[in-house]
Amino acid sequence: MKKVLVILALSIFGIVAAIGAWRVATGRGLWSGAKEPATSETMQAQAKQGDVKQAKVEQSEVREPKSKSVPQAETPIPEIPPDALIAAQTDANVVALISDYIITKDKIETELMRELQPYDYGGYSPRTEPADANEVLTRMVAEKAMMMEGRRNGVLETEMIFNAVKQFRDRQLVNHLMQGQVAGRLDVSDAEIAEKMKADPKLDRAKAEQAVKRAKANTIMSTYYEQLYKKSDVKKATANFAKAAEIHQRLLLQPIAKRDVGFIRNSQIKNELTDAEKNLVMATFNGGKVTLKDWFETIGEIAPPYRPRDLNTEAGVDRLLERALRTPVLVAEAIRLRLDDNEALKKQVREYEDMNLLGDARQRVGKDVSEPNDAQIKAYFDEHKDEFREGQKLKVDQIWCLNLKAAQHARAELDEGKEFTSVKQTHSLDKESKSSDIYPGTEAYFWPELWKGDPNTVVGPVKGMYRNEFKWRVVKILEKHPGTIPEYSEKLADRVKRTLQSKERLAAMERYHRELLKKYTHKIYADRIRDINPLDIP
Repeated sequence: MKKVLVILALSIFGIVAAIGAWRVATGRGLWSGAKEPATSETMQAQAKQGDVKQAKVEQSEVREPKSKSVPQAETPIPEIPPDALIAAQTDANVVALISDYIITKDKIETELMRELQPYDYGGYSPRTEPADANEVLTRMVAEKAMMMEGRRNGVLETEMIFNAVKQFRDRQLVNHLMQGQVAGRLDVSDAEIAEKMKADPKLDRAKAEQAVKRAKANTIMSTYYEQLYKKSDVKKATANFAKAAEIHQRLLLQPIAKRDVGFIRNSQIKNELTDAEKNLVMATFNGGKVTLKDWFETIGEIAPPYRPRDLNTEAGVDRLLERALRTPVLVAEAIRLRLDDNEALKKQVREYEDMNLLGDARQRVGKDVSEPNDAQIKAYFDEHKDEFREGQKLKVDQIWCLNLKAAQHARAELDEGKEFTSVKQTHSLDKESKSSDIYPGTEAYFWPELWKGDPNTVVGPVKGMYRNEFKWRVVKILEKHPGTIPEYSEKLADRVKRTLQSKERLAAMERYHRELLKKYTHKIYADRIRDINPLDIP
């Protein structure tokens, strides 16, 4: 076996989580060096004959993706399951249903909080009021309908999404498989920890313990894969290695499409390999095969500076093939053990599919938005000049508080005449913070209230983002800069154009949402979100 690489992790949980990640599956987290598990002489002889028979492909073989979106399937539009409707009648936490999707109150609260987070609007006009719970919930339901529509239209069969979902599923399967091998086998003795600390005096006991566990995890996984490789009956099609090296050189040195970089792009694998070349078998094993397309995709997973330099040789082809075999061999074993029946894994995969379906739908809607012409861009600027104001900011000092009650106490003391610096030392979570500049884009919904304050006045309590959490604060306005409206220019026109396009995409998406909600049966319990106020969510 190869020299073992260290898997970075900070705790036993980190080790177990890391072992099955993509780095393990592709070989980037398990092994280094050139030595690989070798096949038997019989396997090598069979492969060299050029008559390697494909091993029976069992559970791990999946259908091939389609290169283009297929026509909408003639399947009925899914309805809400009757039992879900019955259960929702008495479950106040359920706020919406569409097909078998259930949206709960905590999910809408999470989405509302996400929308409150400040960000750089990039020239788009920030909303001055928090998102309405009804609007957000309706959008969430419509997004589920977008996913359902994508499934019915065969979007999951398109090559890019098909491959992305397959890779995600494979990663999760390998993760589950490796967790089973390592779990419960990482006991560490005091002697081992002491020895590690002696070898590296910079390590404290906790870090030394984790280092020993990482090393043990690597050893366990390396040994397991070596044993699995041997029993998987791997047969390499060595007669095809020369052809693979030749095709590699063609893509590298004679690309069909003009290429401004010195390495093979992923698009070449898709567009410049013939179907026969993509399906050229490089190896077979119990439960699957590795094709030339898989081999090239393994190259694509390696950052260009670190890609092998000897892929024009059969030896180089062989070494990369060993790397390409790792994921499918591990996945085939995971499926043989029926790990793919794990309900949590199925849920993860479906959620990943949904994410891709939603992204595809948004992209398709956005493509239909036409570009505004020069006259429209100039007219919009003339009517909405204040949206493009530059340099607007406030210089402030802030007292960040643990909760609303603490912020109210701080404000009361200020109203009684106490010095701001004194109150800050009593109540602030960050007593050493200095005055700073804040901007509309970084404050989002909170900006209008802050902008109302004049220099040397106090605003709040008001919420804001403190170290990635929403906290209450009291804000002293030190300076107020209204900024200026810039002169119209080519650069500004591009900003106005992006603003217009953003609004058009939003309008197009809202129209699409309305269209889908007429098509797909859904149920919204508006009364259950009536009292939700985004600013009051903890």
